[in-house]
Amino acid sequence: MYRRAVSVLCCITREARFVLKDLIALTKPRLLRLNVFAAIGGFWVASKWDFDWLKLLWVVIGSAVTIGAACVINNYWDRELDQKMERTKDRALPMGRLKPGFVLGYGIVLSIVGLTILFALVNPVTGWLGFLGWFVYIFVYTIWLKRTSTWSTSIGGISGAMPPVLGYCAVTTEVDMGAWLLFAFLFLWQPAHFWSLAIRRVEEYRTAGFPLLPVVKGIKRTKLQMIPYVVLLIPTCVLLYTYHYTGIVFLILSVIAGIVWAVHTLQGLKAENTEKWAKVNFLISVNYLMVVFIVMMANTVK
Repeated sequence: MYRRAVSVLCCITREARFVLKDLIALTKPRLLRLNVFAAIGGFWVASKWDFDWLKLLWVVIGSAVTIGAACVINNYWDRELDQKMERTKDRALPMGRLKPGFVLGYGIVLSIVGLTILFALVNPVTGWLGFLGWFVYIFVYTIWLKRTSTWSTSIGGISGAMPPVLGYCAVTTEVDMGAWLLFAFLFLWQPAHFWSLAIRRVEEYRTAGFPLLPVVKGIKRTKLQMIPYVVLLIPTCVLLYTYHYTGIVFLILSVIAGIVWAVHTLQGLKAENTEKWAKVNFLISVNYLMVVFIVMMANTVK
């Protein structure tokens, strides 16, 4: 009897671990980590080395839960299309490991918790900005544009650009030039980053029925459209220095990094191996973001 009870308990514990793993995966942890890091970066720049650590904690928790909630609802809405893509077919909903209704409820609860934290424990401005990012990601990007327009990546970038603004406005309680520049930086970064991935997986997206730019307009047009986004990152970083948010070290390193990425993006127009070029461009975009944000934080002007 004792052994049987232990065996049953072990099975329940193992099952609970699997469910917990799926619940975490629904929040898209890799995307979540990147966005939370961006929120910390915005908070850091606005604080000018005078930190309210408790407020930073609430910003991190509130933004993480709100962004995670939007990702959960995104998984719920995309569950049927995810079955058609190699990259997403093993997720919990396409595989039937979790029920759609449960996942939707999970996303709604996380949304309420995350936004409540931002409104009540940070400030109303941050709460409304968090709500805007949540709304755009779910209703504008996921439900509307992702299935109907090549503009999904660009316009959906509004939500992806919110994390550093949340962190920044948690300190300033207003949307000033610093907030707009941080928004512009992450807004401009996203399309080229995502299109590098989309070019590599264009046939998967075509099969799933997503009208992304490389699917509808072709890879060459996508490469051309990446260029202005990457190039405009350079003056955005210059303006962060010009308006005295960052120092000279940030200016130099961000411009160098921007030129490196821009040159590689331009080389894509003549690249013989598009697959290899897109993979390298994607890796450059990830490292560019990490380097620029780390230097931005380290070289914040007091």
